[in-house]
Amino acid sequence: MSNPPAPGSVAPDPAGLPVARHRPHEDVQALLTGTLFVALGVLMYRHAGLLTGGTAGVAFLAHYASAVDFGLAFFCINLPFYAFAWRRMGAVFTVKTFAAVALLSLWVHYLPQVLAFERLATPLAVVLGGLLIGAGMLMLFRHKASLGGLNVLVLYLQERLGWRAGKVQMLLDSLIVLGALWVADWQRVGWSVLGAVVLNLTLAINHRPGRYVAV
Repeated sequence: MSNPPAPGSVAPDPAGLPVARHRPHEDVQALLTGTLFVALGVLMYRHAGLLTGGTAGVAFLAHYASAVDFGLAFFCINLPFYAFAWRRMGAVFTVKTFAAVALLSLWVHYLPQVLAFERLATPLAVVLGGLLIGAGMLMLFRHKASLGGLNVLVLYLQERLGWRAGKVQMLLDSLIVLGALWVADWQRVGWSVLGAVVLNLTLAINHRPGRYVAV
């Protein structure tokens, strides 16, 4: 059995095309930048009182319902998913995902100490926040990491069944946001659904099986 290519070398993807492997420092850069982008989007959503899907959406619900810190709730909610990620996606993916979740929790907790929105219209928060979160998640996906929870599931379904990650995530996120009606009014939920569409269209358009392969 042949040995895997070294970091930075070129290996064929499933379609037979050469793919340059990411080096460790490139993975670190992607984790830091991707989680920072997501954190900025999350802070915009929180400022506008919006919701989102996935485990972040559950963390938002906990934050709005009990005032628990979003970063702490997000980190704890993701803990049960690491066992599934380890078994299904491998140790490297799981370690990177754990690092991404921890970084996002820290960004969201500490950034408000140095960053505040004096004025942020809800429509802009929806669009710009969704684009930032989507772009950040793309960075993580392309470096074989995720933000845990449903990200792990949709990436597994894309790897194994070819289901488009963005479309599956959009469906699940919309269901989670709609299920949040017990803590939010229709207007807020409507804006939140639009935010989920913006976020996941970014993923669906830019993250397709075979379009970008890097390990």
